Amino acid sequence: MIRIFLFLITNLSVISLLLVASFFIGISPQSLFFMFLSTICVGFGGAFISLLLSKKIALISIGGKIINSPANEQEEWILKTIKKQALSLGLKVPELSIYNSNSVNAFATGPTRNSSLIAISSGLINSMNKNEIKSVIAHEISHINNGDMVTMTLIQGVVNTFVIFLSRGIAYLICLLSADNKSSSVTSSKNKSKYFFLKFVLEIMFGMLSSCVTMWFSRRREFYADAGAAKLSGVENMISALKVLKNYTHLSNEPKNVNSLCINGNLKYFLNIFSSHPPIDLRIKAY
Repeated sequence: MIRIFLFLITNLSVISLLLVASFFIGISPQSLFFMFLSTICVGFGGAFISLLLSKKIALISIGGKIINSPANEQEEWILKTIKKQALSLGLKVPELSIYNSNSVNAFATGPTRNSSLIAISSGLINSMNKNEIKSVIAHEISHINNGDMVTMTLIQGVVNTFVIFLSRGIAYLICLLSADNKSSSVTSSKNKSKYFFLKFVLEIMFGMLSSCVTMWFSRRREFYADAGAAKLSGVENMISALKVLKNYTHLSNEPKNVNSLCINGNLKYFLNIFSSHPPIDLRIKAY
């Protein structure tokens, strides 16, 4: 939480400096306030709407359904395992969905710690023994217990606000400083085109930079969830589960909107700086 607080302070400081600079250059306080307010609404609004609808969106993405009554002994055992682990941490029992996929994966989502969903692929169930499945469930329960879904939503909201406000503010300043007639700097059709082009380019640039920050937080939360899982199911069982996941990383093919939630994320990016998950070897070494 200290890192998140420092991240918030840093972003607010940068935005404050931009506000002060804009004021001295000649942008009206009303325009600055409206720009800042609108970026907060857009930045946090989209993130929180996604959080509130996260369970429904996830189920649609994977073609999954909530299991209310177990169809076989295996499903019954998984439901009992989830219940036991959740209650041991004082959590409301998460809902369960088992989706058909060759991918060896699982993820947790939901708007709150007491309104959550754990989804497990059929590929994972068919590839792991009970102790390993128990460890994967413990990993997802730990995500829920740590409040990772809300934390990542807050971070994404701040990042979105940061990207939108900076791109709009800098594009506006460039148009203002480069215009011959300051009063019509962004109102003329020529300067409007320049403004929207600059805003588009800056959003891409800042979006890439902010993605590194978001993914760094995401990788950190995986280590914490692994540690929590080890407490619930045992270190050796968790290491065994990670080794199985390592053998099937290439089969991870979940939709993009849920891939960052999965225990077995894809690692295809330069130096992993844009990856939501750390390499599994590092996760094993952390024990």
